[in-house]
Amino acid sequence: MKKKVITFGELMLRLAPQGYTRFVQADSFGATYGGGEANVAVSLANYGHDAYFVSALPAHEIGQAALNSLRRYGVLTDYINRSGNRLGIYFLEKGASQRPSKVIYDRADSSIALAKKEDFDWDAIFKDAKWFHFTGITPALNDNVAEITLEACQKAKEHGVKISCDLNYRNKLWSKAKAKEVMSELTKYIDVCIA
Repeated sequence: MKKKVITFGELMLRLAPQGYTRFVQADSFGATYGGGEANVAVSLANYGHDAYFVSALPAHEIGQAALNSLRRYGVLTDYINRSGNRLGIYFLEKGASQRPSKVIYDRADSSIALAKKEDFDWDAIFKDAKWFHFTGITPALNDNVAEITLEACQKAKEHGVKISCDLNYRNKLWSKAKAKEVMSELTKYIDVCIA
């Protein structure tokens, strides 16, 4: 049975050297788009659900390329706000043998980080929806996005929508104390918690 599923988070541009080349050895980087919640939306769309990704993306060509990357997999993008000037970027150096992978983030002032509560009409977004999914990465971006995430959870509950969260703790984004403070409030609304 086809269901309307909502995911909310940041879509990022991933830049990675070819193969197992290290950052300091690279003279070119391959570009792809992704993010925890976006990847969930892609998977759900592949299973035939109406999978919506909610976010904010810049209104320039790179933002459009990111949007197109979701549409190519059948993800519905009706609720993506086109605002701001930056798409978050992360650099990925693939690990090899004993050398672990390395990630460097460049996501300050991304469109989603600068989004406002009024950018998202949660009543319209959750109309006829059955499920809402986000990860702990999204509220970790900053206090503003944490508040937007809380409002989304509250509105989802008002609409009788089930909520799942993959905690996905990232120490590069926030401290354990801050994560506990924010996530303790959000978990009050969560039906399925993935830790």
